[in-house]
Amino acid sequence: MITVENLQKSYGAIQAVRGISFEVKPGELFGFLGPNGAGKTTTVKMLCTLLKPTGGKATVAGFDVARQRNEVRRAIGIVFQDPSLDDQLTAVENLRFHAMIYKVPRAERERRLEEALALVDLKEKANAIVKTFSGGMKRRLELARSLMHRPAVLFLDEPTLGLDPQTRRRIWDFLRDLRRAHGLTLFLTTHYMEEAEACDRIAIIDHGNIVVLETPQRLKERYHQKTLEDAFVQITGRTIRDEEAQDGSLMRTFFRRRSR
Repeated sequence: MITVENLQKSYGAIQAVRGISFEVKPGELFGFLGPNGAGKTTTVKMLCTLLKPTGGKATVAGFDVARQRNEVRRAIGIVFQDPSLDDQLTAVENLRFHAMIYKVPRAERERRLEEALALVDLKEKANAIVKTFSGGMKRRLELARSLMHRPAVLFLDEPTLGLDPQTRRRIWDFLRDLRRAHGLTLFLTTHYMEEAEACDRIAIIDHGNIVVLETPQRLKERYHQKTLEDAFVQITGRTIRDEEAQDGSLMRTFFRRRSR
């Protein structure tokens, strides 16, 4: 579903991503981990067509991220780390706007809207203003929105950041249901190691290179650690990293380009 071959991104003399390669299988829950500044966000931006690679190749759902950007964007959904809803609109209005951007057929919009709200248990809040929602309700609505155009791949950028344990668990229940019902491929970035444990495989990127790609269990065995967090720290070191340089909000950039 995702193929990455020698993918590179440079900013002048700075190499943010240094020629990485990996594959994500259809229907897989794939974890992409790394410390701040490791190249994780840059890689995700290239896969979502927000940045152009300076070398190598990547395809998502069979489409080249550099040459077929519109096709890639139609094939993916994204749940952003930062809030991305219009909180002055209702839940229904947010979903309708998304459906219009993605040119969901008019005859399909209302049925898909009802299905999406039912999936995340928000039908009773359909006409409520989003600014009245809790953080967990907003995240569930973002999940519903990301599914309106029937993506083949769902990118989850720290999807449960800042949520309480009960809400985090409920969102993961929704994600598991999605995989079972639709065979959706999930590409996850997270700093919560218990979420990474649920992945089929994990790639760890550091200093712009993929340093390991294994199942969670094999990764722990390989580094002789009882927990995934201990293995992660052993691989990437104990030094606290600075935040990765940002070239604009992922959410704002994506929707600005998608609406053109």
